[in-house]
Amino acid sequence: MTRWLPAACVTLVALLLAGCGTAGAGKAAGPGTRVVTTAHGPVNVPSDPQRIVVLSGGQTGYLYELGVPVAATDTRVLGIPSDATGFPPTWSADATRQGTKALPGGDELSIEAVAAQRPDLIIGGGQGITGLQAEQNYDKLSKIAPTVLVPNTVVTWQEELRLLADAVGRSDRVPALMRAYTDKVATLRSSIKVPPGPAVILLSLSNNQPCLVPADAALATLLRELGFVPDDVLRKAGNPPRYGTGDSFVVSAELVSQVADAPTAFVIPIGGRSASELAKDPLYAQLPAFRAGRVHELPALSYRPDYRGVIRTLDVLGGDFR
Repeated sequence: MTRWLPAACVTLVALLLAGCGTAGAGKAAGPGTRVVTTAHGPVNVPSDPQRIVVLSGGQTGYLYELGVPVAATDTRVLGIPSDATGFPPTWSADATRQGTKALPGGDELSIEAVAAQRPDLIIGGGQGITGLQAEQNYDKLSKIAPTVLVPNTVVTWQEELRLLADAVGRSDRVPALMRAYTDKVATLRSSIKVPPGPAVILLSLSNNQPCLVPADAALATLLRELGFVPDDVLRKAGNPPRYGTGDSFVVSAELVSQVADAPTAFVIPIGGRSASELAKDPLYAQLPAFRAGRVHELPALSYRPDYRGVIRTLDVLGGDFR
């Protein structure tokens, strides 16, 4: 995995680091169990798990969408603060309804807290510090319960959905979710008014460094499906190193006007300033999209969306471009 290079990006490092491993299709095993193939070897998982512990908050929404019981979960989701329930608002109602417990967050994974939940299946991995923690503690976790980790190389919500559904024995629910998504995309594409010219995607970080999303990242791919043209910002920036899992990069303030000169801009606050606040900053106010008032703010969940995140993003885009 590529590490964050600039010292000013230390805060985002932890959020963008990821573990590694692979998960494969499940196959028959003994009565009441199935085998899921992973980089750690074949894992016998329950055919119908009832006490799932999820180590990465970015994965939990998928499991609620798949209709499986979540006994406990990490609550950290990149850029999304928890609401009064202690859970991210995208799935706090599900967590409350199921009586899901919140795992303690922190720089270290609490093996004791995981064990205390008496899980029959542990799900983790993926992007972020929680994925790294799960990978580092795999041996300890697998002694508690069968453990399946999604690899950090999985960067699309479609693949993560497929892998998680396979791990919990709910692959039969994936086709309907995918149809709902593709139908929604088709409806929006035929009804929204896409502005001419390319579009740039800006991440607004707490350290205020200019950060952009390349044209092959998840959000850019979604925009392309709707008819937008994500600008080739990586080429314009001289192909600098990508950070995290390759879905963002930082540029100097001097390069912003050259790289982010598209007539339409999307801003995603990830702990940073809102689009309206950026518009007051001379660095951004000079950009064509800001001068023309063609700047659209998207929620943080749009950056690395799960299934609910991508549906919510489509709703926001549909409202902005009717």
